[in-house]
Amino acid sequence: MLTKRRIKGWFLSFFREVFVYHNSSLEFRAKLLAAMIGANQHMDGCELKLLDKIAKEIYADDEARVDVLTRTTQEYVKKIIEHNGLELNELIKSIDRELKEEKRFCDKINIERLSRFLECSKGDEETQLTQTRILEYLQNEIKESQEKLI
Repeated sequence: MLTKRRIKGWFLSFFREVFVYHNSSLEFRAKLLAAMIGANQHMDGCELKLLDKIAKEIYADDEARVDVLTRTTQEYVKKIIEHNGLELNELIKSIDRELKEEKRFCDKINIERLSRFLECSKGDEETQLTQTRILEYLQNEIKESQEKLI
């Protein structure tokens, strides 16, 4: 049975571009999270729990935004895993493009939160290498952004 919260979350997720305040910021965060999860090529309990926890940390006072962030991230990951119109490289290019266009998005990157996904891929060296490279790329973008401010 659908609860009121789930219905609201589905509705906001489906129409997020119209009804969600600062949608571009939320989309960007979803892409960051999806890149880390998508590198693992699956989304199981570890990733889902961590995604929910991180979303609640980001939007502690807004359950609707938590729901929209988790659903949007899951949409991106599903597309990556199923090879349904999105590849990990394309997602990284999209993140890069958005970072160049919206300098404020560098402030949305939280390396500590993203690095927690390394725990979900323990034992899979290839996935951990991909995730580490994503983190290194993001750290470099943050560094470059900060240097431009000086």
